[in-house]
Amino acid sequence: MKILVINSMLEQKHLDQIKAAAESLGHQVFFYKAESEIPESNYDTDIIYGFAPSIVKTNRTLKWLCVPWAGVDSLMIPGYFANEECLLTNAAGAYGVSIAEHMIAVSLVMMRKLNEFLDETKNGQWLSPRPQRSLKDCRITVLGTGDIGTNFATRAKAFEPASIIGVCRSGKSSANVYDKVLPVSELDTILPQTDLLAMSLPSTPETKGILSRERLALLAQDAFIVNVGRGSAIDEDALADSLESGHLAGAALDVFQTEPLSAGNRLWKTKNLIITPHVAGNMTLAHTRDKNVSMFLEDLKNFTQGAPLKYLVDKKLGY
Repeated sequence: MKILVINSMLEQKHLDQIKAAAESLGHQVFFYKAESEIPESNYDTDIIYGFAPSIVKTNRTLKWLCVPWAGVDSLMIPGYFANEECLLTNAAGAYGVSIAEHMIAVSLVMMRKLNEFLDETKNGQWLSPRPQRSLKDCRITVLGTGDIGTNFATRAKAFEPASIIGVCRSGKSSANVYDKVLPVSELDTILPQTDLLAMSLPSTPETKGILSRERLALLAQDAFIVNVGRGSAIDEDALADSLESGHLAGAALDVFQTEPLSAGNRLWKTKNLIITPHVAGNMTLAHTRDKNVSMFLEDLKNFTQGAPLKYLVDKKLGY
């Protein structure tokens, strides 16, 4: 079979690993840094590791698409795949460390007001200390207890919070890092007891708009929000209003309803809001690149041997 690998972030060691594994399994592999480099003679590929929309939408014999990221909501449009039977896997499980570190970082920046100090010291101002907050004794709610949420909770636990409550669709988690795990139906009851809401939800019909204006109002006074899942989960106008009114102490968003944010979007000037341009994940960490490739190679072996793919996406659920 023919495999196309499309990724500009991979190191030579990764290319060597993929080539050796593919050849040992009887496959032919071609490497590209971008879709624009792929000649039409290779559009008839059987497997793609990376992303090439033009091929996915036209190749009726494509057997497996392995995308090197976690969120696949943009691929769930009916008719997106020329071959509706094409298997889809993602890299959910590769980004937990990277995104959890980002979540810890922005939480501390907000709570310790480091962004304010950095802005003022750039202007040559030496300021007196000011009241700050701490992850210690903080009541943390983790909305989305998958790989990312649980990696965050594991790291947050080292700061000795008052509690870490998980909230997910099933209300169950095998991770022992949570003090309690609740179903989404009980979200309204825990929000008033939340000082830091950490969100890492996928985009599904159930998660869109889950943090509505009404639920933002339920959060404890001076609470903080971190969102690294999908921007569609939050009512952005309502969030801006909550920050401007002083009901919320701060928010850190890495994802937005529309990306990139338009120049005139009010979020740019919303007070106490940290904006990062969807950079919490990506393949920027060596650990993430290594894990991503190892997951692909694990499923390449499974695919070749006719075994179930470990990282298969359920197209009906969207993850």
